[in-house]
Amino acid sequence: MKRRTFLKGGAVAGATTLVAAPAIAQSAPEIKWRLTSSFPKSLDTIYGTAQTFAKYVAEATDNKFQIQTFSAGELVPGLQALDAVSTASVEMAQTPLYFYIGKEPALAYATGAPFGMNHRHQESWWHFGGGADLTNEALKPFKAHAILCGNSGTQMGGWFRKEIKTVDDLKGLKFRIAGMGGHVLAKLGVVPQQIAGGDIYPALEKGTIDAVEFVGPYDDEKLGFYKVAKYYYFPGWWEGGAMLHMIVNDEKWNSLPKQYQAIVNQAGAAAGAWMLEKYDSVNPAALKRLIASGTELKAFPQPVLEACYNATQDHLNELAAKSDLFKRTKESHDAYMKELLFYTQIAENFYDNYLLSKMRNKS
Repeated sequence: MKRRTFLKGGAVAGATTLVAAPAIAQSAPEIKWRLTSSFPKSLDTIYGTAQTFAKYVAEATDNKFQIQTFSAGELVPGLQALDAVSTASVEMAQTPLYFYIGKEPALAYATGAPFGMNHRHQESWWHFGGGADLTNEALKPFKAHAILCGNSGTQMGGWFRKEIKTVDDLKGLKFRIAGMGGHVLAKLGVVPQQIAGGDIYPALEKGTIDAVEFVGPYDDEKLGFYKVAKYYYFPGWWEGGAMLHMIVNDEKWNSLPKQYQAIVNQAGAAAGAWMLEKYDSVNPAALKRLIASGTELKAFPQPVLEACYNATQDHLNELAAKSDLFKRTKESHDAYMKELLFYTQIAENFYDNYLLSKMRNKS
């Protein structure tokens, strides 16, 4: 796989082109920051994105701006990354913003709302549909702002000890699930559990939880969920495209030279593209290995999806009635998704489905 690199003298790799930046001046300051991640080191794609980001920044500044990365728990627990940035205990963090919907529900859309946009549409909304402005409005009380840095694509639906045949099978289910999806499932009788990545397997193994969703085949295989749960469901409707961000303390950001700020923004774009491309590279083979090991791959039954969709709309509308910021974010997201889906069905979706039919015939 071709890797993006940041070249000496400040040439940086964007998503598709090399963008030339002026050489770093000899008088440019030497700066050292700390970055805490919400993920363990074992997840070499998600946590690796933080490392790749820091590497790009160092390369583009002739090592004058160095960002040291720390995995979840090394400095602060994974679910407290925003608090650490807000208090300037660290300068920045890599974290899914939906971890913090208890503080501000509108942050759900920053990572991905239930039955929301896929990764491509979501990132378009971020840059061109107002997503960045709305997210940073939500983060303002926490003295932080977000830089887009990655997406894991549409999530899998998770690992279950028992089959999910009807909506009644959800009742009483202790399910590790982050973000707004857990709130929706609670309406259907699920008991949601929010547990940081490194602590999930022991909870599943001991029976403290009955099911778990995390990311996709590559990471799920690494964490070993298939060893203690047989059924692997799809899709993860609560994360059609899980955006990840670097959140930065505002005071620390404002103290950076403008050139360093530009490099950080471009490093976020390049490292984020690396993350999605890496997942596209490793997930198919990981899924085949999981199936070969005895995993039973299943789609959520249509009646279950319908019940979840209806519960989602009720929940989001309830939140919109209570919060102007949530209402504006939801309206922006939904309008943009409708517009993009209109176009996607015309060419891309039809094309993909046609190719899939040919691949099935060949197999």
